Amino acid sequence: MQKLLFFSRVAFICNICFLLTWLMRYLPPMQQGHIASTVVILGIGLSVILNVIVNFFIIVFLLQRKPVWQFIPRWVAIANALFLIAQLILLLK
Repeated sequence: MQKLLFFSRVAFICNICFLLTWLMRYLPPMQQGHIASTVVILGIGLSVILNVIVNFFIIVFLLQRKPVWQFIPRWVAIANALFLIAQLILLLK
C-alpha cells in the first residue's frame, strides 16, 4: 500500500502538470526551456498513463474490500479520479 500512496502522489503532481500544460494553450507563450518541456512531458505523456494505473489499482483494492482509505487520503484519490475524467474528455475529443 505504501507504493500505491507514493504513486498516487506522483500521479497528482503529474495531473497538476497536465493542468498547466492545458493552460499553456491559452496563456501567452512562455519562454521555452527545461521547465516548460518537463511540465509538458509530465502533463501529456506521464499523467494519463500513471493516472489510469493508479485509479485501476484503487478500484481493485476497493472491490477486494481492502482498507485503502487508511493509506491514501480521500482527496488525492478523488482528485486523481476527476483529473482522469477530464483527461479522457480532452484527449479523446
